[in-house]
Amino acid sequence: MAAADLRDELSCSICLSVYTDPVSLPCSHNFCRGCIGRVLGTQEGSGGYSCPECRAEYRERPALPRNRTLGNIAERFLSAQPEPGETGILCTYCDSPVAAVKSCEQCETSLCDTHLHKHNKSVRHVLTEPTISFMGKKCSTHSEFLKYYCCEDLVCVCVSCCLAGGHRGHRVELLSEASEKKKEKLRKVLEKLSPEREETERGAQRLQERRRDVAERAAGETERVTALFIDIREELEALEKRLL
Repeated sequence: MAAADLRDELSCSICLSVYTDPVSLPCSHNFCRGCIGRVLGTQEGSGGYSCPECRAEYRERPALPRNRTLGNIAERFLSAQPEPGETGILCTYCDSPVAAVKSCEQCETSLCDTHLHKHNKSVRHVLTEPTISFMGKKCSTHSEFLKYYCCEDLVCVCVSCCLAGGHRGHRVELLSEASEKKKEKLRKVLEKLSPEREETERGAQRLQERRRDVAERAAGETERVTALFIDIREELEALEKRLL
C-alpha cells in the first residue's frame, strides 16, 4: 500500500489528520479521542448521540475504548515519515548526501540550495518541487515536455505533436489555461451539487426523525397493550376468585 493510501486509512474523518489516541464507537468506527469527545459534547441534551461517520444512534453517551492496535500502527507510521521539508531526494551534484530543494525539468536533475544558485537561470529551465519522476511530464513519442492540451483528443501534447505529429492542426491550449478551465468547470459542478447535497442531508435528517417518532410510538403502543393485558389478567383472576 502506498504511503498516501496508508495515511488515508490512518486518518480521523473529523480532523483529517493521522489518529491521535484513537478510540472506537460501538459501530466500530474510529476517531481521535479528542475529536469524537467534542462531537459527542455538542450532542448533549439532544436526546441521543450518533456516529458522525455512519449516523448510528445511541440513547446513552457511548463508551470510548481505546483502539490500541490502531494507535500503535499510527505511531509507527508517523515515526517513519520524513521531517517537514525533507523529501528523501538528494542533490544530483553533491558528493555527500545533501537534501534537494528543487528539481530542474530541463536537466532532469535535483539541486540543493547551493547548486540551485549556480544553476542556469534560463526560462527553459523550469524548477519544481524535488522529484525523481520526470518521464510523466514528457511526451512518450518525442521525449519533449508536455506543454499543451489537445482539445479534440483530450490529451496533453508537446510542441512537436502540435507542429508535425498526430495532433497537427488540432485546437490546443496551454496546459495552464486548460487546467484553469477544468478547475472552473469543477467548481461550477460542485456549486450545483452543494444545494443537492444539503437537501439530501436534510431529507436524511427528516427520515431519522421520523424513524425515532415511529420507534417511540411503537414503544408507547407496546406499553399500552402490555398494561391492557395485565388489567385483563387481574380482572380474570379476581372473577375466578369470586366464582370459587
